[in-house]
Amino acid sequence: MPLNASQNSLVLPLLGLLVEQPSHAYDLTTRLVARYGQVSATRSTVTSLLKSLERAGLVTARVPERSGNRPPRTAYELTEAGVADFRRRVEVGLRDSQAASLDFVMAVAYVGILPAEQAVSTLDARADRIGRELVALEGQPDGVLEVHMLEVAYWRTIVATETTWIRQLASRIRAHDIEWPGTQPDEPERGEA
Repeated sequence: MPLNASQNSLVLPLLGLLVEQPSHAYDLTTRLVARYGQVSATRSTVTSLLKSLERAGLVTARVPERSGNRPPRTAYELTEAGVADFRRRVEVGLRDSQAASLDFVMAVAYVGILPAEQAVSTLDARADRIGRELVALEGQPDGVLEVHMLEVAYWRTIVATETTWIRQLASRIRAHDIEWPGTQPDEPERGEA
C-alpha cells in the first residue's frame, strides 16, 4: 500500500461503491471482490482506507448499528467533498492513466458520475494522447529480428485496440446511444456536477 493512503488504487472503487450506497467495511470488501475480481482487497485494508478518507473529510461515519447477533458496524457515506474528489479521480483516471491499466478500468467503471459532455471531452483527450503513443511505436529498428520485438507488436495492438474502443465509447455517448445518469426526469441528479 502506498505511504499516502489517498493514492491507493482501491480508493476510487471504494468511493464509487459509496456513491451507490453507504456501507460498512465488510460489505465494501465483499462488493469490491465480487465486482472487481482483479483487485486484491482485505477488510483491514478497506477499514484503514475508510479511516484515512474520513480524516481527509471525504467520507463520514454513521453511528454504528447492530444487525441481529452481529457486532455493531460503522457504515460510511460520502461527503460533498468526497463526491467532488471522486469526480476528480474519475476524470484524472480517464485522462492520465497508462494505457491498458487497472486505473483506467476503474475510472471507466464510474464515468457516469461526470456530465456526458465532460466524459466525452476527457475520453477524446485520452484517445488523442494514447494515439500519439501508438505513432511513436511504429517501425522496427534496422537489424533487429522480429522475434526480439514481439512485445512492441503486442503493445501496439493493445494501444490501438484501446484507442478504437475509447473513440467508439465517446461517439456513443455523444450520440446519446448510452443512457446517462441524471438525464431521465425521475432520476436523482447525483451524477451531474
